[in-house]
Amino acid sequence: MKAQKRILIVGAGIAGLSAAWHLQQKDVPSLVLEKEDTPGGLCRSKEVHGFTFDHSGHLMHFKNPYVFKLVGALLGDQFVRHERSAWVSVCGRYTRYPFQANLFGLPPQIMKECLEGFIRAQRKRRNDPTKKPLNFSQWTQRTFGAGIARHFMDPYNAKFWTVSPKELTCEWLKDIVPVPVLHQVLEGAKKESTKQLGYNVHFWYPRRGGIEQLPWAFAKSLKNIRTGSEISRIDIAKKEVELTSGRKEKFDVLISTIPLPEMARKIRGLSGEMRAAFKKLRWNSIFNVNLGLSSCGDALKRHWIYFPQKETCFFRVGFPYNFSSALTPAGKGSLYAEVSYSGHKPIDKRKIVSRIFRDLKKAGLLSSKNRECVTDINDIAYGYPIYDRHYKTVRKKIHSFLNSHGIIPCGRYGSWKYMSMEDAILDGKRAAESV
Repeated sequence: MKAQKRILIVGAGIAGLSAAWHLQQKDVPSLVLEKEDTPGGLCRSKEVHGFTFDHSGHLMHFKNPYVFKLVGALLGDQFVRHERSAWVSVCGRYTRYPFQANLFGLPPQIMKECLEGFIRAQRKRRNDPTKKPLNFSQWTQRTFGAGIARHFMDPYNAKFWTVSPKELTCEWLKDIVPVPVLHQVLEGAKKESTKQLGYNVHFWYPRRGGIEQLPWAFAKSLKNIRTGSEISRIDIAKKEVELTSGRKEKFDVLISTIPLPEMARKIRGLSGEMRAAFKKLRWNSIFNVNLGLSSCGDALKRHWIYFPQKETCFFRVGFPYNFSSALTPAGKGSLYAEVSYSGHKPIDKRKIVSRIFRDLKKAGLLSSKNRECVTDINDIAYGYPIYDRHYKTVRKKIHSFLNSHGIIPCGRYGSWKYMSMEDAILDGKRAAESV
């Protein structure tokens, strides 16, 4: 009888849990090693003085029927569907998201610039439909025109990614940025439009308990999760991992959700060539401040707001109490603010919290009538992989190297790819099937 493979899964975030769950469905045993004391990864939630906070914003947007059915089976009626209420802060006012289809209410000169630029861009594309943009900045100019690029696309994406849009490729764009047609842009300029565009027109969120209800639904059915087990070293020659406790575990297959840059520090005997490849990986980080508020007076019932302007430090503010009233005590509100930073665009962490408070007050989101009563801070080291000119080649080379040693990269950070929670679940399934 053939001996069964020993499968280790490193990381009990949503991708690692999905991999373990899908293996278990096929009666294939695995051991999940998680460095934290609880499973969930960045999908963990916490309760602070009666407020429930996630680690920044986490929502489900279903494009895949399989994932929708799976999550429905795991959470049942605890998963609630919402119609998105998303906004953009521009010129001291709020317009609906996406900006490119909601120009109504903007100053006339800006609206004119955006409309004329969009029409010119459409003509150019018709005249030369085969011309391919070299970078994201060219794509926005070619798709939306100079006005929309100048007033939203370029400043927002530079702020979010922390690098110039000219440094970004277009590999991450599929289904992410809504592209309206001309009549939708014109309609959204004539009057306030309620028509929704984009992949996240609807989203789902747990009725109570925060986003960690989803990873917990996976975890509670799994037989072998070992928390408090951080990997310190991976010996690819011996096919063995060593934990910070000194304990060692053998593997035939290692499904890794460890952020790809950290693998360079954990793999023993890495060649100079591979170290050079790992060093080319780039990413942004997210500094997240969650606030419990003294009241819930948002008449618009907004879910989140984008802030493209340089004068405001955060790129997005969300309102979790509009996802679920069970996240706050009765009559209270909550918000989260997200600041993007990186080695290319650092922040002063000693001053950023006070800057966030100051900018929230300028934006009218904090006041004497709606003040903060609870503060929770999360510094998220890995936010999003940066898709620069090295990304595709370097990622492929690293994946090939890891695969050759029985290591399967998995999830947003392990696989090093822009992923939604749904994508992470599917990537866990892919990793399980590849075993």
